[in-house]
Amino acid sequence: MNFAYLLLGGNIGNVPKTFYKTFKFIRKNIGEIIEISPLYCSEPWGIESDNMFYNQAIIVETELTPRDLLSSILYIETKFGRKRTEGVIESRIIDIDILFYNDVVIQENDLYVPHPRLHLRKFALVPLADLNPGLKHPVFDKTIDQLLESCDDKNAVYPCNNNNT
Repeated sequence: MNFAYLLLGGNIGNVPKTFYKTFKFIRKNIGEIIEISPLYCSEPWGIESDNMFYNQAIIVETELTPRDLLSSILYIETKFGRKRTEGVIESRIIDIDILFYNDVVIQENDLYVPHPRLHLRKFALVPLADLNPGLKHPVFDKTIDQLLESCDDKNAVYPCNNNNT
């Protein structure tokens, strides 16, 4: 069995409700959700937007290969109306990133594990630290807590009310 750490993000519509519905698709198409972080809000990173972003990290136990996991993620995003523009960071209904898959390192054209910008983004590191602060990054050989401590991202990341689900 494999363990994948995923990050859900979005800033369009009722994002907490979208996340809740996404969990059902993840259970059906990817595997059992083992743990879910608190819901976090943050300022947009890498784009201009008036909408705050919501983020939540999860651990999933899956039998899927990394390539099949990516295919399932893209299928789920499409089901929720996500449209991607290659090379562009933009507002979105739902975004699901693979942060880690076991302790493997993959660098292919469209599949990078661990996520190549994880160490630069507090909005990913904060919820991930809630799940497993001692998890070692297989490339940097640092724990999530160590990466968070050295992260230069100045954007605020804070727990948000998720009573809308």
